[in-house]
Order: sequence, then structure tokens, then C-alpha cells
Amino acid sequence: MRDTCSTPPFPFVALPLKSHWPALNLGLVTSAVVWMAAPGMALAQAPSSAAPSTDLGQVEIRGTRNTDTEARQQSTASKIVIGREEIEKQGDASLGEVLKRLPGITVQGAPGRGGAIRMRGLGSGYTQILLDGERMPPGFSVDSLTPEQVERIEILRAPTAETGARAIAGTINIVLREGQKATPDDLKITRSQENGQGSSMVNWVHNLNTAPLSGTFTLSAMDNQRADQSLTEIDSDYRDDQVRTTESSGRRQGVHANARLQWKGEQGKTLTLTPFLIYSEFAAHGRINAQRLSSNAITDTALTDNESRYAAARLNGQWGQRLSADDRLEVRFGLGQAKYDQHLMQTAVASTGLLFNALDEQRFTDRSTSLNAKWTRVLDSGHQLVSGLEHEGVRRVEEASAGAGDESGNLKARTARWAAYTQDEFKINPNWSAYAGIRYETILTEGQVMEELKRNKSQVWTPLLHALWKPDPAKRDQVRMSLTRSYKTPTLYNLVAPLRYSRDFPSSGNNVPTQPDRVGNPDLRAELATGIDLGFERYLEGGGVLSANVFRRNIQDLIRYQTRLQTVAWSTQQRWVSTPLNVGDAVTQGVELEAKFRLNQAWAEAWPVDIRSNISFFRSKVLDIPGPNNRLDQQPNMTANLGGDYRLRSLPLTLGGNLNWNPDYDTRRSQEQWSYQGVKRVLDVYGQWRFSSVTALRLTVSNLVPRDYETATTFLTGAQHETAKTTDRNWRNIQLRLEMKI
Repeated sequence: MRDTCSTPPFPFVALPLKSHWPALNLGLVTSAVVWMAAPGMALAQAPSSAAPSTDLGQVEIRGTRNTDTEARQQSTASKIVIGREEIEKQGDASLGEVLKRLPGITVQGAPGRGGAIRMRGLGSGYTQILLDGERMPPGFSVDSLTPEQVERIEILRAPTAETGARAIAGTINIVLREGQKATPDDLKITRSQENGQGSSMVNWVHNLNTAPLSGTFTLSAMDNQRADQSLTEIDSDYRDDQVRTTESSGRRQGVHANARLQWKGEQGKTLTLTPFLIYSEFAAHGRINAQRLSSNAITDTALTDNESRYAAARLNGQWGQRLSADDRLEVRFGLGQAKYDQHLMQTAVASTGLLFNALDEQRFTDRSTSLNAKWTRVLDSGHQLVSGLEHEGVRRVEEASAGAGDESGNLKARTARWAAYTQDEFKINPNWSAYAGIRYETILTEGQVMEELKRNKSQVWTPLLHALWKPDPAKRDQVRMSLTRSYKTPTLYNLVAPLRYSRDFPSSGNNVPTQPDRVGNPDLRAELATGIDLGFERYLEGGGVLSANVFRRNIQDLIRYQTRLQTVAWSTQQRWVSTPLNVGDAVTQGVELEAKFRLNQAWAEAWPVDIRSNISFFRSKVLDIPGPNNRLDQQPNMTANLGGDYRLRSLPLTLGGNLNWNPDYDTRRSQEQWSYQGVKRVLDVYGQWRFSSVTALRLTVSNLVPRDYETATTFLTGAQHETAKTTDRNWRNIQLRLEMKI
């Protein structure tokens, strides 16, 4: 099951904070910095008599790159900015495919199937994802965005007072498209093929060129068809072994629309409105084949029908006004609603007891509001003070049947968040600039489950310090340092989830540890993390950047689901029950390396290929769980990307590709529980033929060499052992896109 060749050994960096880990390996950091700086050193030594054609090429690329690079270079807090050029370069169908190639970011799930977005390999809730600086609406998925809807992506490796401290791993801020005057409309028509099933997509971006109103309007329509196949093998020493195969064919149709409208008035007054609409429908039909592997073998089949509908509407706005030459006030507001309705029916063909008739339904409505105010003052001494107040409220009403999923139930719940912050960003001298901030945040969660009111309230103070040092202000090298406090709050379902029976084991009897009942825990405490970041950056003259970053987070009150055999009120027999608990402390640390440059910047005789590469190494330990592999949930040992783009001189053709690699790994979740995540190697390639300055044809092949994706869970005690291994199929996706400016 394991791919023993996919996890190469590597030296490990540890920062000198209080823990059971070794001290910082200065040799590794020095080696990493030298390795990252090598192309830059070669560039400095390259002869000045480079061919004029090469110089012209560098100037052409630098125009767009430097906009993003300058934003990164000038930020006191560590920030990576990904602009339109890089977002649209690969021709991705979803934003998740763009994110998986960025430094330190991983995407859960099988290749091409989407999944949770994570920074530094840390699980759900550790990465803060913002949409135009606001927290994502409830039930909203990043994968529902298309790259055409996004202007830029900002990655903050350490939290700031203004963006929020619910970001132990970091923050990803997705900025929607901004209008540009005198820019023609973009129209993209896409047709793709995967495993014999076709999909279509149309994207249109319209820029408003009127004054004083400007902005952009983006519309995406899709009709996607996709097959899913999986094989699950259950190996148990206390019940019959089983094999289950699941296959389905699904179709998703949807329309996404968003706009950014900006009005500019006199004396610095601005009003920006960003409406956002999503509607999608999904339908899938499939079958499950189950076989009991025993001397008296039994086979059964069930047919499945799955239908769902999701609709969301949101309006964000921002009013800005200059109060004086040094003072500016901004007020932001947001309101939205999302509705979801799912209906899943399973019909057993026989009555063998392997598969059952089931009807699972889930319906919820989320309503959210937000109101924020920010005051900025610029002082003569070079200080820029920013202070703000924030309020956010979410209400959910949900109805769900017993088998609808772990994150569901019959409940009425609300979450209210208040925050206040102040920060000061200032320049000490030409070599040093600094940032100091503090943020207070309180979150109240209340839920009514089966007429029982559950309540949880958390309050957190988070001081934050960042510094930027330029050894020589006239050069392009700089060092970043951050000392921060951040936190992760329990989710709504962690706190107030109603009782969820094990689907295949009714409450009249007992169940098994790999299929436990689940309940919430309103007494959970927020996880707190003390973090340190240290980074080196070199910005190249012709565009591009080399960077090395080390980090560490000491986490208190880690939340993790634990499965235990308990005496319960809902059954006459003891049941295996999974409950979220604060299990103790943990630590995570790692090193992140990135190199973006043009190959002939380092080697004058090389082709002018744009290189995009990054590699990150991670290690973590849950202190109260015995090893080995007592890592944080679903954190790989490493993740790596290597990509390149080359524009032919003799033809209007651009070629490129990217290899994304995540090794396999085991996680020990408790004394008895283990999980396994298989290796992922995804190769994407593309070619773009430009007919004219306004028309191009792009061919993209995603997942060029498909590889089955394996996951497994194991429960092991002195008396019982069971392992469930699942293999998910995935296929090559071929996409043809016509790109026009009209």
C-alpha cells in the first residue's frame, strides 16, 4: 500500500524554542540560502554583452512581474502576490488548481477532484481564507471560483492585526477582478474531455469605462460531467472482510456572476460595491457493489441517486473618505444568504444485510452580516497607524437525516464575532522597518439541538510583531522576521453537532470503531499558537525572486476527534463514539524554498525559459500522543512544484507545464487510530497558439499521467484490528480553450 520510494530523506530545520526538538540547523539554512541565491550570483557575474534580443525579452516580462514583486518587496509583513499573468498562465478550470502550485500550499483529495486548501500542510481551520479581505461566506468553496473571476491572490505567511489572527498556518486573500479602463472584454470558451465525458464552460469579463463609475463584470457558466470510481477493502479480525466498489456519473451545471463597481467623488470619497452570485445544480446516478469475503460469501448491490442544489448571494461594500491630509476613514459592510438542499437515495437490490435502503437529506440556510470600520493616520515621523472595529454574525437553520454526513444535523445556531485592533507600521532607518500590532477578538457560538441549548464563548488577545531588514538599501536582498500569536476556533459542528448514528449500525445494538457515532463538544477551547518566522529574499534585476523561509508554531489545546467505547443514553449496549477533545499541545515547523526567474538570467547561453519552483519541508508532533508519525492531521512531510514556460521566437507558440508532488505518509491520531494518505504526482502541460494580439487557442492537459489515489484508516487495540483502505480512480483531462478580446 505504501510507496516507499516517494518519501526521500531530508535534513530538518528546528527553531530554538522550548520543545523536545533539536536546535536550529544553521548549516541547512545556510545551504538553502546559498542554493536559492545561486542563480542570482550567476546573474551578477554574467557578461554585460548579452544579445539585444534577450534584453528586450526581459523588459517585456518585467512589466507585469514587477507589479506583483514590488507589492511583495515593499510589504513589512511577509506577503506573496500572484497576479493575473500567473493565474491565467496554465489555463486552469478552477482556482484550486492554481493554488496547488503556490509555495507551501496543498489541496486535499484525489487529483483533479478538488478539496480543502491548506497552507504548510495544516488541516481545516488553520488556514484563513478571505474573499476581498472578508471571511468566506458560510458553505462557500474556493473550488467554485474560476480563475477568470480573480484579479490576484495574496498569501500572508504570518498573521497581521488588520487581516485577522485566526491564521495559525497563514492567510490566503483572494481579490476579485478589478476594472481597467481602455481594456477590451475577455471571452473564453472551453471544451474538455475526461474519461469519455465532456464538459463546457464560458467566461466573459466586461470592463466598464464610464466616469465617474468604473469597474468590471464577470460571468461564468458551466456544464460539467464527471465520473467517480472507488474501491474500499475492509480487513478485520472481528468481522468478515469486505470489498466495496462504488461508481457514479455526475453532472454539475452552474452560473457564477460577480462585479466590482467603484465610484470616485471629490475630496477622496470612494464607494465600492462587489455583488456576488452563485447557483449550481448537481445530479449523479451510480451503484455500489458489496461482497463479504468469507466461507459463506455474500454479494449485494445498491443503486444510488444524488441530487443537490446550492444558491448564494452576497453584497459587500466599502465607503472611503479622506478626513484630512493625514487621516482616512473606511467603512465596510456585507450581507448575504446561502441555501443548500441535498437528496441522496440508496436502494438495495437484495436483502443480504450488506447494503440497506437509505434516504439521506440535508437542507440549510445561512444568513450572514458584517460591519467593519478602519481609521488610518499617517504621521510626520513615518508612522502609519491603523485602528479598526469589526462585527460579524452568522445564523444557520438546518434539517438533516441521520446519514447525511458528519457536518450536518437538525439545529438552529448562530455565531457572533467582535474584534478590535490597532497597528503601527513605520520605518526606523533606511535599513530597518517594523510593524507592531495587537488584536482582541471574541466569538460566541450558540446552538439549539433537540431543544437543548449549547453555548461556547472564546476570547483571545493576539500581539503581533514583524520586522524587515535590508543589509544594503541600495541592493535587493532583505530579511524578514515575525513573532506572532494566532489561534484556531472550534467549528460550529465541533461545538454543537447533534448525535450522528453510525450509518450501517442502528442504535439498537453495538457498532464498530471504524464506524462510530459522533457528537459535538460545547466545552472545547480555542487552539492558541505562538509562532516565529524568519525569511531571506533576493529580488533579481530582470524580474523574479529567490527566497528561503523557516517557521515554527507551538500550539496549545489541540483539538482532535477521539473514538472511545462508551456507555450512552441512546442504546442499551456500549457504543463506539467519536468526540472532539482538547488533547494537549503540539508543535509544527518547516522550511520553504522558492525560486522564480528566467533561465538565461543565471546562464546566458540558456533558453529564456521562465522557471517557477518551490519546495517545502514540514514536520510536526502532537506531544501527548505516542510516536512514530504522531503528526498533525493530514500534514505531509513535504510538497514540491516545478514549472516552466517558454515562448518560441520563430512561432507564436508558448509551451509550459508544472509537476506537483506530495509524498505519502501515515498519521497516528491516537493510541488506537491511524490514517494514511497516498502519494500524489500530478503533471499538467499546456500550449498556447496566438493567432493575433486578440485571439489565441490554448490546449491544456491536466493530470497527464493519472495515478490512483489511496487513503486508509486503521483502528488497533489489544483485542481488535480493522483497516479500511480506499482507492480512488482519476483520469487525464484534455481541455481546449478559445481566448478572445472583443
